[in-house]
Amino acid sequence: MFTGIVQGVGQIIDIIDHDKLRTYKVKLPDELNHNLKIGASIANDGCCLTVTGFEQDWVSFDIMQETLALTTLGAKKINDYVNIERSAKYGDEIGGHVMSGHISCVATITDIQKTATNCQMTLAMPAQFMKYVLYKGFIGVDGASLTVGDIQQNCFNLHLIPETLAITTLDSKKIGDHVNIEIDSQTQAIVDTVERVLAART
Repeated sequence: MFTGIVQGVGQIIDIIDHDKLRTYKVKLPDELNHNLKIGASIANDGCCLTVTGFEQDWVSFDIMQETLALTTLGAKKINDYVNIERSAKYGDEIGGHVMSGHISCVATITDIQKTATNCQMTLAMPAQFMKYVLYKGFIGVDGASLTVGDIQQNCFNLHLIPETLAITTLDSKKIGDHVNIEIDSQTQAIVDTVERVLAART
């Protein structure tokens, strides 16, 4: 389980391709290296990955072909950066919203408007997922728990404060870039339940 509060940014320092499998080595910030264990879960750009090895300041993950195809991780290169969150522990403050680390889809950044104090980012998403995107609702974007702004057809806006830009990779994003999206599970459950109930009445 994760909270969507990005704890730092990691750099991919090695990529090793195997048969239908890829191993990433990621250099973690010093403050995230404590108490690492094989089998622990760490979110990379919102995608829950299992630690397969670690040494000093790096950690390795094995990523299946399906994950590479369905998320932005398949397009990552050596020296790219990813948002990092260690898994939550019981008793931790949940400053964002509960997230599973299971990516729903990939969205495309279609517009970015920046001022000295604000950044508005517009994302386009596959139409079948837009019914779960609600004004002022939660959404996970590259592992960051964010609040949805205005919604138009297959697009929605995000308003990013300077702190979010400073501690995540979102500040370096450009128009046309892709980001991992995790739909809020409670919202999805409610929408799907309402649809089934209404369908049963017709």
